[in-house]
This record gives sequence, C-alpha cells and structure tokens, in this order.
Amino acid sequence: MAKHKLARFAQMKTFGNVLEPAFEECFRTDYKLKGKWNEQYFKNDHPIVLELGCGKGEYTVGLGKKYPLKNFIGIDIKGARMWRGAKQALEGNLTNVAFLRTRIEFINSFFAENEVSEIWITFPDPQLRKGRANKRLTSSRFLASYKQFLSDEGLIHLKTDNDFLYHYTLDVAQLNKLEVLVHTDDLYNSVFRETEESDIKTFYEQQFLEAGLSIKYLKFKLNRTMNFEEPSEK
Repeated sequence: MAKHKLARFAQMKTFGNVLEPAFEECFRTDYKLKGKWNEQYFKNDHPIVLELGCGKGEYTVGLGKKYPLKNFIGIDIKGARMWRGAKQALEGNLTNVAFLRTRIEFINSFFAENEVSEIWITFPDPQLRKGRANKRLTSSRFLASYKQFLSDEGLIHLKTDNDFLYHYTLDVAQLNKLEVLVHTDDLYNSVFRETEESDIKTFYEQQFLEAGLSIKYLKFKLNRTMNFEEPSEK
C-alpha cells in the first residue's frame, strides 16, 4: 500500500493539472496565483468553482465535464485520493479542471476578493464531538474565510449523509439570515432530484445510497457584509 501511494505521489508531480505548493508558499503569505487564476492558469474569464475536501475529485471532474464554460478546482490535502480525479481529468482533456493540494485552513492564501463564484462541500467530516464546531467546513469560522473570496452572488453547496451536519448547517444559515435556496433531507426522493446535480455521485455517496441512507443537500448564498455567528452547542 505504501509503495502504491508513493507511486501516485510521484506520478502526480508530472501532472500539469495538479498544484502542490510548499508550506512556505502559502502559510501566512499569498500564493503566486492568488487573484490570477483566470489570467495565468485557465487562460479565460470563466467563473471559478471550488470543491473543498474533494477526495477523489468526482464532483470536480463531473462538473468540469458538464460545464465547460466554468473552471473547477478540487482542493484536498490527501494526494493519493486526488490522483484519481487528476488522472481522469487529464485523460478526458478537461482543461477547465485543476487540483490544488493544500490544507483548507490556508485557502485565503490562494484566492482573492470576488475570484470564486461557487463552493461545493461534498461529504465532509461532520466533526461530531462537542467543541469541534470550528473544524466544520460550514461553520461561522469557515464562512468568514469564504466571504473574503466568494463573489456577491456566490453560492455554497453542501451534500452529506449526516443528519447532524445538515441540520447544523441549516441552523448556521438561518441564524445568520443567509438566503437558503434549496434544502432537503432526502435529495433523491425530492423535487430537486432533476435540478441539483444529482447525476454526479461520489464513491462514498453511492455506498451510502446502497446502504439505504438518504442524502441531504443544502444550497445557500453567502452575505459578505456579515460577521457570522455560531449556533449554541446543544
């Protein structure tokens, strides 16, 4: 297994669609592409969409195929998983797809004000333990980060199998008076099935469905003028 991972890491260094910044390139400093992704990397002016905690990159690749006039960047720290999506994107000649290997906590080092139009958060760790709210990717802490680079009409999408994370995120949105456009605790048995990218599924999502679990989905707009509050822990 270790040799398998090492081989993937080595191969990724040859992939033109994978960026693996060194720690000193992004820790408390701006990465060289911040504010320049369209101009210097994608070479177009199309909207930029992020998939946070992208894993194998199923959404990054799937959305890239579906929307050629948007640019997609999958972000994760786990390179062995990312290898799969990056390889698929190269084999499919998806020039609108890239992968960034970094910690999501460093995300503000990579994107400038108004540079991103949408964020997808697909099946993240719900961080269930009490006192772990600031680790959740939909917490007030992370929303405060996202608003620094998300456009005024920018969207955040959450897909999860976890009831707690779904209701927690809904609480965050309602407490902060964010405009919730879609919310359902059973996407594939809802009226939104045909409209909310339900044709794209992650490996784990397919496993959840086969196990009889329902998939929760939430889409909301981020108000960039707010100082976000955190719901009280129950």
